Formats: sequence, structure tokens, C-alpha cells
Amino acid sequence: MIFFSDLDGTFLTSRKEAPEGNLAALDAIYEAGAQFVPCTGRSLTAIPKVLLKHPAARYAVSANGATVTDLSTGKAIHRCDLGHERTRMLLQFAEGRDVTFDLFADGHVFEHRKTYDRLAEFADDPYQLELMRSIRTPFDGETEAFMTTLEHIERISYFWYDPADCAALLEAVQQVPDISVVRSVSNSIEISDARATKGEALSWLCSHLGISRADAVAFGDNINDIPMIEAAGTGVAVANAEDETKGAADAVCGTNNNAGVGAFIMQLLAE
Repeated sequence: MIFFSDLDGTFLTSRKEAPEGNLAALDAIYEAGAQFVPCTGRSLTAIPKVLLKHPAARYAVSANGATVTDLSTGKAIHRCDLGHERTRMLLQFAEGRDVTFDLFADGHVFEHRKTYDRLAEFADDPYQLELMRSIRTPFDGETEAFMTTLEHIERISYFWYDPADCAALLEAVQQVPDISVVRSVSNSIEISDARATKGEALSWLCSHLGISRADAVAFGDNINDIPMIEAAGTGVAVANAEDETKGAADAVCGTNNNAGVGAFIMQLLAE
């Protein structure tokens, strides 16, 4: 059996912490000879170390499925990059709009200092703001020039606070070929290669490991988790998930703040 879980809003509490009940479930997964895979929109380096270093976790899916990493070596074993050409097109759509332009690349997140210094205007949740500041590396100068220093651009995201900017961006990005557009926060959209979804990453890793998708269990709360929930043999939404995500799931567990993922895993392992 193999378990995939989204992090923010699912495995982690609203304070961005891993509750004891979920950590105990990881111990039980390891003892049962199963595997746990963090499957997140975060960059690899933004995944909590307590998860990356746990013996139940041998692989991690990051950047909404753009990258699958073998944690024993730290090397990517599967990539679906957004790439430089499409990223330049997406950068043009941000110009003249009061939005962030977040570059997920090479396992990190990069943000121009002019918006990094204003992140509090785009995140009203203090824990979300703390996370955004902690995982982003600010840069100076021209964004397009900075992009040339990056090897693998995995995805980008825009944050806005004017809904008119959201509507304009959603219309504009339709010009970009072969992309996936999802969200995990209400005032943001996340753009990746069309093949870079959590569901595709789950399917690829199961095939790579010779594990049937019927033996995969996936947990999520938001729109970007739906492909993963649908790809798994058992798709589970946490009780605090969006209605659309619950509608795609086979089951609903407890909330993220009550270690719902851990309780569901312990029940499955007991059965």
C-alpha cells in the first residue's frame, strides 16, 4: 500500500504544523512496510524536514506534480517542466498588473523583491504569510534576466487582491499551449505543464514502483488535489475540503486540524 497526501490544509494544520496523530500514522506506515509520499504544490525545499527525513517517505512529489524526487539521493527521477519559453509568455501577462510572479524552479521558489516586500498585502492569513516569506528567495534586477540562471522552471503562480486581475489573467493564459491551471489558495492561480498534475505524478510513481493504483490512497482538500484523488484507488477528502474536492472523493476523513489523515490511515492499517 502507498499513501499520497497533500500538505497545506490536509496533512498540516492551519498553523502549518504536522499534528502528532499524523506523525504517528507515518510510524505505522513504516512499520507496516508501506510508503508515504508528500504530494504538494510546494517546492521540494519547502516540504517540512520532519516529513522528508521520515523513513516512511522515500519519494516526494512537488510543484503540483512537476517533479518527483528520490529522497535517498535528492535527485529528480521524473520531470514535467513548464520551461523558459512559456514562462516568458506568462511573465508578460503579469506586467502592468499588481500581482506577484512566483517562480518555482530547481526545487526552490523565487520572487522579485518588489513583491516579496509586499507579501502581507497578498496574504491575510498570518500562517500563510509566514510560510510564503520563509520559502521564497527574493531577487533583484530584471525577472527575465534572472530566469536565464534557472535550469528547471517547474511552475509559476500569481497572487492578486483585485478580482479584475484574476479575470484578466485567466483569459490571457489561455494563449499558452499545453498548460494546467489550478489553485490551492483563493486569490492565486498555479500554472504548470499540462502533464504536471498530482494525479499524473501519482500514476507515474506507482508504475515506476510496480504498485497498482488500486493500492494507492490519496488525501487532499483543494482543487489541485482532485486529479490525485481521482487517480488513486481510494481518494479521500478531509472534512475541511472544498465541496468540489469532496465530490471527487471516495471517502471523507476528519479535518486537517484534528489529524484526520492520520486517523484514516490508522484505521486502514488496522483493517
